[in-house]
Amino acid sequence: MVKNVSQVVQSDEQTPFFQTSKSKIVSFGTGRRKKAVAKVILRRCSSHSLHQNAIRLIINKKSGYDYLQHNPYYINTVHLPLITLGYLQDYVIYVILHGGGLKGQADAIKLGVARALCYLFPAKRLLLKSEKTLIRDARKKERKKYGLRKARKSPQFSKR
Repeated sequence: MVKNVSQVVQSDEQTPFFQTSKSKIVSFGTGRRKKAVAKVILRRCSSHSLHQNAIRLIINKKSGYDYLQHNPYYINTVHLPLITLGYLQDYVIYVILHGGGLKGQADAIKLGVARALCYLFPAKRLLLKSEKTLIRDARKKERKKYGLRKARKSPQFSKR
């Protein structure tokens, strides 16, 4: 869980959709994938406080689209739980993210958003599970073993 939420949320006061009331914070979720850890804060926005060009994804105090390099695969991965439930226009996603590469980070955010939505809507958990957004992918990099060059690559064999 995020301990100083006020620092995360108040750091983006210059954005047009933001209101500083702490009661607007809705739900938290933590997602992990490989070495990436994402702490997600999901906040509901009313339609009158959010204009059409507002940023709905903020990662490490930057626009999420810039952070994910405008890659449509990563952006769709992050938004998949919200699209599944039909809440894409209703929520703003704040993320504190560290570790890993962009693919692992996008998957970590997806899991964090899905977990946050599960706290809000426990009845829709089965729908999120059927879309495989609640599955924690446990695959990690295998450690290097002694006597080998990498995890499984052995040194070249010399017959003579």
